[in-house]
Amino acid sequence: MQKTIFVVDDNDTNLSMAEEALEEQYSVMTLPSAEKMFTMLEKIKPDLILLDIEMPGTDGYQALRRLKNNDAFSDIPVIFLTGMNDAAVEARGFQMGVVDFITKPFSTPVLLNRIKTHLDIDKIIRERTEQLQKLQNGIVFVLADMVEKRDLGTGGHIERTTTYIELLIRDMLDRGIYCEEIRHMNLESLVSSARLHDIGKISIPDSILNKPGKLTDEEFEAMKNHTVEGERIIDQIVSRTGNVEFLRNAKAFAIAHHERWDGKGYPNKLKETDIPLQGRIMAIADVYDALISERPYKKPFTHDEACKIITDASGTQFDPLLVEIFKDAEEEFAGHDKKEAGGR
Repeated sequence: MQKTIFVVDDNDTNLSMAEEALEEQYSVMTLPSAEKMFTMLEKIKPDLILLDIEMPGTDGYQALRRLKNNDAFSDIPVIFLTGMNDAAVEARGFQMGVVDFITKPFSTPVLLNRIKTHLDIDKIIRERTEQLQKLQNGIVFVLADMVEKRDLGTGGHIERTTTYIELLIRDMLDRGIYCEEIRHMNLESLVSSARLHDIGKISIPDSILNKPGKLTDEEFEAMKNHTVEGERIIDQIVSRTGNVEFLRNAKAFAIAHHERWDGKGYPNKLKETDIPLQGRIMAIADVYDALISERPYKKPFTHDEACKIITDASGTQFDPLLVEIFKDAEEEFAGHDKKEAGGR
């Protein structure tokens, strides 16, 4: 399959020359402005962008900054096209994340060679990124499994809530709900990070975590601390590895999944959209799974009963927009609630 290259330049001659040089080996899209490029990026993600620096409107530097600030496009390698031979220009470009410069007017052999080099490098980077993603997912799965094995009453809770999260996010995107907040996220990483929402339970004593009955007020206060402990554990990981997107999402899921829309949740009594979106989504998934689960102190609710409880709590416990998403997806939820599960 041919690689796709965007060529962005306000000069028609340069666009024609680039297309003629590249069209036999690549799928080439010529675009006369950065604005046209961003419109096209909503439909197609290229393997590489050749970007002119000096353009009217949004210039190359501004366009590069927008690309690098957008998680959906930040990994696309960008080569600057320039008529200048200036060390300061190159230094600024490399500092901003450009991978190379090609001086105009360019020769076809130089253009083809530079592009091949960077596409080969990008392929290696992508392969290694995939390997790291598999490693990350494996570590997350093991950590989540450790938590679940300690909490004897929650068999399958983590995998089911992860599935519910995926269903909710998919429908949010389909309906355009909170799209601006999630469209720039790596959705695979976002869903995977949800598995760590209860990681703080590692710090809860077994006598509380596995008590065969309803918790006392004092025990419940100790159980509530799993949100703060989850944040603390993830902060420890961040201090050693860096504040990467996956850990930012995991931390938001961990600390905020018991907050309430009306501000009566815990641990921080956050209200409405002050609650991280991750926490608002997980609140619905977590409560639904707890409701349909059998517990030492309660029988499981039916799917219909659980849906009514969540719907009735719209605007108090849960984000009203997300409850509407849940109502649209509730039949799909029903297909995943066959096993006993839960989560205090």
